[in-house]
Amino acid sequence: MDLNTITEIVRPRARDELPAWMAGDAWLAGGTWLFSEPQVDLTRLIDLTDLNWPALAIDDAGLSIAATCTVAQLDGLQCPPDWIAAQLVNRCCRAFLASFKIWKTATIGGNLCMSLPAGPMISLTAALNGICTIWQANGGERTIPVVDFVTGNQRNVLQPGDLLRQIDIPLAALKRRSAFRQISLTPVGRSAALLIGSLAVDGGFELTVTASTVRPVQLAFSALPAADELRQAISQGIPDTLYHTDVHGKPLWRRHMTLRLAEEIRRELQVRP
Repeated sequence: MDLNTITEIVRPRARDELPAWMAGDAWLAGGTWLFSEPQVDLTRLIDLTDLNWPALAIDDAGLSIAATCTVAQLDGLQCPPDWIAAQLVNRCCRAFLASFKIWKTATIGGNLCMSLPAGPMISLTAALNGICTIWQANGGERTIPVVDFVTGNQRNVLQPGDLLRQIDIPLAALKRRSAFRQISLTPVGRSAALLIGSLAVDGGFELTVTASTVRPVQLAFSALPAADELRQAISQGIPDTLYHTDVHGKPLWRRHMTLRLAEEIRRELQVRP
């Protein structure tokens, strides 16, 4: 869609070239949502392309994902063999309600910043204990876990002019055993519940609940819980008001599916490989 209110496009090549943020500004990365509907309040786009951030970087600390990394680039990443949680990457990429053409343009950072409950890159990076690095509008920098970055349906911690720079995934999270469950009302519909469980070498268990809730919820246990303990923890940790409601599923059904999928994950990880 043409954005006929845009009067200027800025293409910075380094952080010190980023313009002072003004009303009517928008960051442009993939632009798959930005150009999908009228943006009558926008007058200037700040194109991040020429910043040339490396899409993906692997080092001794784990994996670094640039906010401008595309879904296709992430899906094509060849991970070390001992990163057994890396299978979540491909599964979450396929949880998108999007075509392969969108994959080549849509960015990981864009999915996080849209902050939709069903955002599968939120599910992935939250479950892998990702840490967001934010370039603040005042010139500073801060970090925050992905699970705390999204605060509600299309809400997050970013202030006007803040820019999500990257998401860092720690090595330990990539080496955890994991289990994935997702459900939609239709075969290729938007996720109504997407849960990921992971089990550490020391037996610690984490369950990350997304899509059924308006923001990510992560529950941690020192060991794999019994069925009743897990159900109680979900009931206490996710109040009814936190379940999302839209045409893709009502709160009561989403709650039921969250409990059901969580138990399936628990049973899968209970079986030793």
